[in-house]
Amino acid sequence: MATDRPPALRGLYAVTPDEPDTARLVAAVAAAIRGGARAVQYRNKAADPALRSVQAHALAPVCRAAAALFIVNDDARLAHDVGADGVHVGEDDGDLGAVRAQVGSALVGVSCYGEIQRARRAVAAGADYVAFGSFFASTVKPRARRADVGVIAAAKPLHVPVVGIGGITHENAPALIAAGIDAVAVISAVFGSGDPATIEAAAARFAALFPG
Repeated sequence: MATDRPPALRGLYAVTPDEPDTARLVAAVAAAIRGGARAVQYRNKAADPALRSVQAHALAPVCRAAAALFIVNDDARLAHDVGADGVHVGEDDGDLGAVRAQVGSALVGVSCYGEIQRARRAVAAGADYVAFGSFFASTVKPRARRADVGVIAAAKPLHVPVVGIGGITHENAPALIAAGIDAVAVISAVFGSGDPATIEAAAARFAALFPG
């Protein structure tokens, strides 16, 4: 697995859309990184395993060259195979110990929805960051469970980065940042246009919301 990675997950965490065209996906991700995305999560729920492998192998060097974290959603084996910086798992993605055994010292992020107890258990089991959401109505997951902003403060004593996801826009992200969120995971508000120039500008707007 990759070892050259930023010391902390912070700022814009760009999550890829379900894009079947690998060249278009690579161009979109490169634009998001140019705009200031500090991390990229490869997520394509519509792709079959062969396409996911092709796309993850294509994106890994793009992120590596730009010193952006590259994280694979749900698939620890694929994360290992492409030398990703980490893997992100949800409640149905297997035992955390088994995931850790597959990815070694790479980052393991865990979806905790709105549940602080789930986050505490995840960190105790070795999670490197926790993600909460959906904080707002999401077009990607319209039926997603909702999280209260108060869970951010509750998670700060865990001493791992706290990520917010779900319907995050340039307009509502400041409320999460003010509450102490370390990173915002965004799909539509970054990649929705499909145009690299617009994607870069959208990423830059998110990056500018984080002080320092």
